[in-house]
Amino acid sequence: MTQSSALAALPNIRHAFFTREGGVSGGVYQSLNGGIGSRDTPANVRENRRRMAAALGAEPEHLVTAYQIHSPDVVVAERAWTRETAPRADAVVTQIPGLAVAVTTADCGPVLFADGDARVIGAAHAGWKGALTGVLEATIAAMERLGASRARIVAALGPMIRQASYEVGPEFVARFRADDADNAQFFTPARRDGHALFDLGGYIAMRLGRTGVAAIDDLALCTYAEQDRFFSYRRATHRADPDYGRHVNAIVLVD
Repeated sequence: MTQSSALAALPNIRHAFFTREGGVSGGVYQSLNGGIGSRDTPANVRENRRRMAAALGAEPEHLVTAYQIHSPDVVVAERAWTRETAPRADAVVTQIPGLAVAVTTADCGPVLFADGDARVIGAAHAGWKGALTGVLEATIAAMERLGASRARIVAALGPMIRQASYEVGPEFVARFRADDADNAQFFTPARRDGHALFDLGGYIAMRLGRTGVAAIDDLALCTYAEQDRFFSYRRATHRADPDYGRHVNAIVLVD
């Protein structure tokens, strides 16, 4: 796993951006696949998630992820749920010790949040659509309703696809520029005519900066480029792989 130094400095909080290393899965899922929705052997996914929960000091059933739908929707976790009862959302916040809230990713941007003083934490799945439609701001607002203050919140950006590997078409660029003309700064020309390279990490950091959070820590790691460490949906698509693994990115309050 990899960690944010800013989050690691907070007392009574554990977190991890898990890599693809250290699990039991094989093939395209090698080896720490946490994707319940993947076509990996379910027993392997359960064991991988058990190992991740143990690394966080949480019970396996207390590692919770929502049914992600690329939305700005946030849910407050007050107790653990199962895959069958998981809410449809793209961010989870909590103030319950021992409940590890997490998001799964395979190129999208995972963002972990914590207000150490208020003991409120959160995890957001920020792909381009979620980031554009406000999942980051909604996560912070949900944390504030639990007693957090954005002036104390630390936000950490984990491994995601980075600009050099993220080519998009003209309609994608047009959508972002229509939302805000200043978004042009997050695109550079690609080799293909009319296409561009999108800086998802930079865009997420900008949205977070506008909220007034206390600190933003970007690990600056690329899921597409570092194939030995990370799963990548886009890389799997380019290789015509039958499926792809998912990372778990999690944070938990401890006593």
